[in-house]
Amino acid sequence: MLVSLMVVALVLLACQRLYDHLYVRSKASAATKTLPGPKGLPIVGNLRQLPKSLPWIQLQKWAEEYGSIYRLKLGNLEMLIVCSDKIANDLLRDRGHIYSSRPELPMSSELVSHHLRPAMLAYGPAWRAGRKLSHATIGPLVAGTYEHIQEEEALRLVLDLLHAPSEYGAHFERYASSIIMRIVYGVDVCDNNDQRLVRMKAVFENVVRAATPNAYLVNTFPMLMRLPKWLAPFKRLGARLHAEEYDLFSSLVHNVEKRARVGDPTVQETVVKKWLDTQGNYGPALTDPHAYYVLGTMVEGSVGSTSAEMAFFLLAMVLHPEKLDKLTTELDTVIGTPGSNIDMDKPRMPHLSDLPQLPYLRACIKETLRWRPTIAGGLLHKNTAEDVYQGYFIPKGSLVRPVQWDIHQDPTLYPSPTEFLPERWLDPSYPTYKSPLTEFPNLQNFSAFGYGRRICPGQYVASRSLMIQAMMIVWACDIRVARDTDGKELWPDRDAIAVGFNAKPKKFEFELRARKGRDRLVAREWEQVLARRVTNSKAFEG
Repeated sequence: MLVSLMVVALVLLACQRLYDHLYVRSKASAATKTLPGPKGLPIVGNLRQLPKSLPWIQLQKWAEEYGSIYRLKLGNLEMLIVCSDKIANDLLRDRGHIYSSRPELPMSSELVSHHLRPAMLAYGPAWRAGRKLSHATIGPLVAGTYEHIQEEEALRLVLDLLHAPSEYGAHFERYASSIIMRIVYGVDVCDNNDQRLVRMKAVFENVVRAATPNAYLVNTFPMLMRLPKWLAPFKRLGARLHAEEYDLFSSLVHNVEKRARVGDPTVQETVVKKWLDTQGNYGPALTDPHAYYVLGTMVEGSVGSTSAEMAFFLLAMVLHPEKLDKLTTELDTVIGTPGSNIDMDKPRMPHLSDLPQLPYLRACIKETLRWRPTIAGGLLHKNTAEDVYQGYFIPKGSLVRPVQWDIHQDPTLYPSPTEFLPERWLDPSYPTYKSPLTEFPNLQNFSAFGYGRRICPGQYVASRSLMIQAMMIVWACDIRVARDTDGKELWPDRDAIAVGFNAKPKKFEFELRARKGRDRLVAREWEQVLARRVTNSKAFEG
C-alpha cells in the first residue's frame, strides 16, 4: 500500500516538474533568459548537492561560478540564491510587496507550528497583526525602556566570566536568555538549568530541524501530507512537537497573568503585560494562540543568535589584541579608570548612554556581525507573483535565499572582506563610512538582521544587548591569547565554525582576568542590584 502511494506520488511529481519546466521555459522566453545554476538530478534536483552542515560555503562556491543570483531546484521547490546586498535590497526591500512571504514547509509551518509561528507565516493579516505587536513592545520607540535590565545582566555576565572564563558559551547563553525572558515574561534566568530555558531551547532546535527543506521528506514532497496519520509517522511527531511548544508558550503567558493580578512589580513592564493591556489594538487577526507564538518566538529567535555573536566578538578580540587595546583606550577615555581607593574616587560603570562617545566600540560590534553573521545561510523569502529582474524570469512561489555569509564578503562593498577591520566603518576611504561618528556606525537596518519587511523586529533590543556586554567585558577584563605550559601562544582557529542553525565559533581557549580594581567595582555594583531587588520584593510582600 505504502509503496503504491509512493510510486503514484513520484509519478505525479514528475508530471508536475515537467509542466513547471515547460511553463517556466515559455515564460522565460518572453523575459529573454532563465537564471543559471548547477545541474541537478531528476526529481530531487540539487537536493543531494547541498550539504546539511555549513551549506553557505557551498552556496558561496556556486556564486563564484554562476554569479550573484542563480537558481537551485530542491525537489519541487524553486530557490533563488542571492549573494549581493544590492540584489537583496532590490528584491526584498524595494519589491517587498511581492517578496515578503515565507515558504510554508509542511513539517514546520503546518504540523509543528499550526500556522501560528510569525517567522513562518505567509505575508497577510495575521503576520501584520503579530508584527504590530512586536513593533509596539520591542520596537525603536520602546527598546530603550529595557536598558536597565540589559545593564544589570551585563554586570552579572562579567562576574560569571571572571569566575569561570572557560565557560563563556554558557555565560553568554544565560545572559541573552535572562535579558529576553525578563523583558517578555518577567522571568530571571539564573543559570542554564532553568527548565523554562531548557524547554525553550528544545523547542527552537525542533522547529529548526522541521524547517530544513531536506530534513523531512514531506518538506520536499508536500503531497505526502495526503497520507493518513497511521501511515505518516512524521504527522504524529509534528503533533507531539506542537503540543510541547504550545504548552510552553501558553503557560508562560498565563503565569504573567496570574502574577499581574496580585500586583507583582516584576511583570508590570513586561511585553506580555503590555499585550494584555492593549489586546483590543490588534484586531481579530491576532488570536490568543497567535499572540502566544509572537511572544514566545521573541525569546526563541534571540537567544541563539545573540549568544553566538557574543562568542564571535570574544574570538575577534583574542585574535586581534591591537583592536582590543584600541577599544580599551577608547573606553578608559570616556568612562575613566578606577583609582587606588575605589570608594573615595567613586568611579562609574559603563552605561548605554555612553554609546555616542564610543564609535570604535560600535564599529567593532558592527564588524563582528559583518565578519561572522550568525544567520550565515540567510532566511528564506517567498514571492507571491511572477517577476522579471535584470532580464531573468522569476516564477511565482520561488524561494529567495539571501546568503549573508557571501553578501558580507563582497569585496566591492567590503574591501579585504575576510579581515576583521572595524576601521572600515570609521575611515572615509572605505565605502561603508558614514558620518557623524556620534551616530554612525550603528546596527539599524543592517543586513545581518535580514531584509525588507521581514527584517528582525528585535534588532533594537538585540543591538543594545550586544553593545553593553562588549562595553562591560572590555572595560572590566583583560583578554589575551592562551599559552601552553611552555609559554607558547595557542591561537584559535578563526575559521572553525560549529554545526547548527546559528553559525558560532567552535570552543576556543583564551586568558581572561580582571583589570586592576574593576572586579571589586563590578561586585559592589552587583550587590547594589541585589539589594534593590530585595527592597522591591519586601515592599511587594508588605
